[in-house]
Amino acid sequence: MATERQYSPVDRFLLQADAALKTLLPFKGQPYRPNPANLQDEAPMSEADSRHVTGLMRINHTGEVCAQALYQGQSLTAKLPEVRKAMEHAAEEEIDHLAWCEQRIRELGGRPSVLNPLFYGLSFGVGAVAGLISDKVSLGFVAATEDQVCKHLDDHLQQIPAEDAKSRAILEQMRTDEEHHATTALEAGGLRFPAPVKFGMTLLSKVMTKSTYRV
Repeated sequence: MATERQYSPVDRFLLQADAALKTLLPFKGQPYRPNPANLQDEAPMSEADSRHVTGLMRINHTGEVCAQALYQGQSLTAKLPEVRKAMEHAAEEEIDHLAWCEQRIRELGGRPSVLNPLFYGLSFGVGAVAGLISDKVSLGFVAATEDQVCKHLDDHLQQIPAEDAKSRAILEQMRTDEEHHATTALEAGGLRFPAPVKFGMTLLSKVMTKSTYRV
């Protein structure tokens, strides 16, 4: 039976650095799944609508940057091997969202937020601390974060113009995936965070959304 490869601290540091570069630089690889927007036709939009959708997709792209950083930080400090693997698998699934959002932003003539490195660093730190505290807290943080993301996606789906089927297809698939991640984290033993903690997370998420909509 093949044994799992054991990584040294230096190996893990280099893997984390590689993941950070892949997340923050323009996406050059292939997502694991086809972009659901590819099945939809591009419809004309007014300049104002196009600019607004670009801002919404920029927010979602930064959210995926934060998700990558969060999962990478948690996988670095997770205590149980199965939890570490779960975090790494979730990060791989989020790569699809990252690629899809970036592609849509480019199609609309925009660019990702210049604040992404800042939010990546902050999210990585939060994920690493959560993992250090306990795997139960780490998984609970995933569930609470994904709940926040689902609320953002629901709000954005209401704001997307009816004719923009491409952006809608991306957000609807993301909504399905994020809800699954939240459920999986709780079923794996994640802590259900109390309302005050979730409220604090909501305030922090508003800082991210307000700052990345235009920048």
